[in-house]
Amino acid sequence: MWWPPWLAAWLAWAAGAGAGRPAPLCGSGGLCRAPPGPNASHPAPSHCPRQRGAAELCAWPLSSESLLDTFPVDVTQENYVRNVRNCIFSIVYPTPFKSRVRLVAVSKEVLENILDLDISVKGTSDFLQFVSGGKVILGSVPLAHRYGGHQFGSWAGQLGDGRAHLIGVYTNRHGERWELQLKGSGKTPYSRNGDGRAVLRSSVREFLCSEAMHYLGIPTSRAASLVVSDDDVWRDQFYNGNIKKERGAVVLRLAKSWFRIGSLEILAYSGELDLQRRLLDFIIQEHFPSIAMNDSNRYLEFFSTVVSETANLIALWMSVGFAHDFVPNTSDDERRYKIGNQANVGLFNLNKLLQALKPLLDPRQKQLASQILEGYGERYYIRFTELFKTKLGLPGENEDDNYLIAFLLKLMEDTKADFTMTFRQLSEITEDQLKELHIPEEFWALQDLGKHKLFSEWVTMYLLRLNRNKGDSDTKRRTRMTTVNPRYILRNWMAESAVQKANLNDFSEVQLLQQILQHPFQRQQAAEKAGYSLRPPAWAKDLKVTTDNC
Repeated sequence: MWWPPWLAAWLAWAAGAGAGRPAPLCGSGGLCRAPPGPNASHPAPSHCPRQRGAAELCAWPLSSESLLDTFPVDVTQENYVRNVRNCIFSIVYPTPFKSRVRLVAVSKEVLENILDLDISVKGTSDFLQFVSGGKVILGSVPLAHRYGGHQFGSWAGQLGDGRAHLIGVYTNRHGERWELQLKGSGKTPYSRNGDGRAVLRSSVREFLCSEAMHYLGIPTSRAASLVVSDDDVWRDQFYNGNIKKERGAVVLRLAKSWFRIGSLEILAYSGELDLQRRLLDFIIQEHFPSIAMNDSNRYLEFFSTVVSETANLIALWMSVGFAHDFVPNTSDDERRYKIGNQANVGLFNLNKLLQALKPLLDPRQKQLASQILEGYGERYYIRFTELFKTKLGLPGENEDDNYLIAFLLKLMEDTKADFTMTFRQLSEITEDQLKELHIPEEFWALQDLGKHKLFSEWVTMYLLRLNRNKGDSDTKRRTRMTTVNPRYILRNWMAESAVQKANLNDFSEVQLLQQILQHPFQRQQAAEKAGYSLRPPAWAKDLKVTTDNC
């Protein structure tokens, strides 16, 4: 009898292959549905009805079927570091922690609104084991994704999920398809010299930042849970030879897809064009529904959409002062990823995507794709301007708006005025206070800005522009500006403070920040008491953020 690859893999695992793998979640309180049958299009029926707001993992359908039925998997089943070819995924199971694990935080919205689980599920042992990599859902086959890419401008070859496991795909009651991934869950064939683990400090930052970006209205992956263990993980945090013991942690994160530019790059570099076309068609069919699969220009349309969305995403990042490396990462010696380079790095990435797509394009399509890429800068600039006009409360069109925005940003750069609070305080201060250049002490970022000799000139221009808005009022201006200019963001010092406490098993600030960052535009008493809208503390001046690459 023929068995689909995903089922053969599951049967091998169920028979006991691979010592040390996590046990399946099944039985009391666990997922009690049977593994799908040999006919991939007709899985075996579930023993439990699908429920909204389930309080147990029973009746919760998580599966790897859609991916394993579509793509070839790594023919080597053993989990050791190697170069992998002719596949998209390797089947590899999370490595359970040896010590106790503790649930630090969960996202109620993710659990209930995306995963259709009741928040009470977080109190079950099965849930803790599931989100820490200790157990897997029966019927799900954990995968590590093979991809390549560039690092710091140079081709790095095969990269892949070196410490992450895609543990299944879930389609919720809204018809949304979400891929669940554990990060920090152990070695895979793509771990290179790493140990497959993530540490608490980086995991706290990822959990909080993912959720913070979502509530700022910026497309992002989501974080469902954060778990910490007592396992020792050794890291040279600042790459200076000072190796220290840290604690292993795992984040359960979600995205509509974990495919990336490097997913296509590795196939192009390896000459696996049939597989590249297969992957690209899957991506378009699943995630770009506006593109017809029978359109001979579908790859060109795909590229055009990605160019537009990249320009939009990076403009959104800039509108809230976010960058991958706003405080320069110690591993980024050339400051390639500093905030001023974000748009250029986006262009670099899109160019690499185009190079990967070229083997699939005819000469006319290649020429058109190059023209599309040339338009990236203009698309980015248009979106950037739209967003900053909104941040300044400027409705309508005026030929001087671009200059007004650039003028303000230059003043901010010269005075090092705080980005977030400059715009927020402009949202709260009255026009009369600005006109008189009377800046109350509470508006400390504007006081810094006011030290510039050209500040009064900018204020005059700004007020003249506002007064051209017929039927507008100062109250309306401030109302619309406070809805787009956050009062609270996840600053590095806040995350660092939460991390330091978490290292001492005090997770109160992680949970406080999680709560505050769900409402970044609203003044909150707890946030004010914690000083989250005040100047950063003096100790944060020299704070450095590092990656957790091992």
